[in-house]
Amino acid sequence: MSNTTHSSKINAGNFFEDFKLNQLIVHATPRTVGAGEAALYIALTGARQALHSADTLAQSLGYPERPVDDMLAFHIAFGKTVPDISVNAVANLGYAEVQFLHPVYAGDTLSTSSTVIGLKQNSNGKSGVVYVRSVSTNQLQQTVFSWVRWVMVHKKDPNAPAPVTVIPSLADFVASADLAVPACLDARKFNTAHTGGAYLWDDYTVGERINHPTGMTISDTDHTLATKLYQNNARLHFDELMMKPSSFGRRLMYGGHVISVCRALSHDGLENALSVLAINAGVHCNPSFGDDTIYTWTEVLDKHNLPNRTDVGALRLRMVGLKNTPADTLASTHSMDGDKKIYHPNVVLDLDYTVLMPRKPA
Repeated sequence: MSNTTHSSKINAGNFFEDFKLNQLIVHATPRTVGAGEAALYIALTGARQALHSADTLAQSLGYPERPVDDMLAFHIAFGKTVPDISVNAVANLGYAEVQFLHPVYAGDTLSTSSTVIGLKQNSNGKSGVVYVRSVSTNQLQQTVFSWVRWVMVHKKDPNAPAPVTVIPSLADFVASADLAVPACLDARKFNTAHTGGAYLWDDYTVGERINHPTGMTISDTDHTLATKLYQNNARLHFDELMMKPSSFGRRLMYGGHVISVCRALSHDGLENALSVLAINAGVHCNPSFGDDTIYTWTEVLDKHNLPNRTDVGALRLRMVGLKNTPADTLASTHSMDGDKKIYHPNVVLDLDYTVLMPRKPA
């Protein structure tokens, strides 16, 4: 007979009943971002956004060096929250008020904290939705990102009492006055030859749709390695044995990696979108898996003049990610059942975000 004593030192993460309204959670493991991560991110996504690709281009626009890709930096900051917020999640449900407030450069160290701003137990009593506002700062205590997300999290004890329901009021989109344009940026002499795209902010029309032509097939190795790069330890992305008896029958691709792939694929037609300023709202509509082929299309939702700027403007875009169907073959993403959207099964992402783009000379 074994006399082994099983240790209780393992941190199993928070379940729904562990969260309290206004609770502040300081997440572990600050992360110094290096040039190696930036190179690996390109290898995993094929990202071609010019500002993040060349020091010379970045410096011609006033930056001290090329900043780290916005989505890579955001996923790293986001990954810090997973062990405390969503390691026991059923699903990540949505994003709002995501602000990209300061460029991240190689050598910067990101630290992240979250505050619980809403709770709602589900009617089945087995899970609930947790709303958190997270903030990531660099080593100079400059706020780099701020975002809200909501997550459906398992209860450990179904008999634990339900909290008072609080659902936060969130903005539909980040207003142009709140968009953070780097103070160093000067795009008055922007050269489109560096990007290969001729179209600037002035050339886009509200309502136009761009069907990006290229697809990308993602293997289990690709999306697993990407999720490790972000230090996201949610088990549903890694543990095949755990996921086999689930309704999916296999591991899920991290939704943030789907965002990154769609952003990379959207380069064709949006070559001069320099950086991401905000994510206004987002839904992971259906799961993606290894060996799915991702396509994307973009709709121009709005155009914003920026305060005291004539060299750059903001485009509010809707980026739709599809699996296993090219962008030009699906006319509608969803149907309506009363007030509820029913997404087409091949639609995996519906993201409302805002980008920064140079304008034609006045």
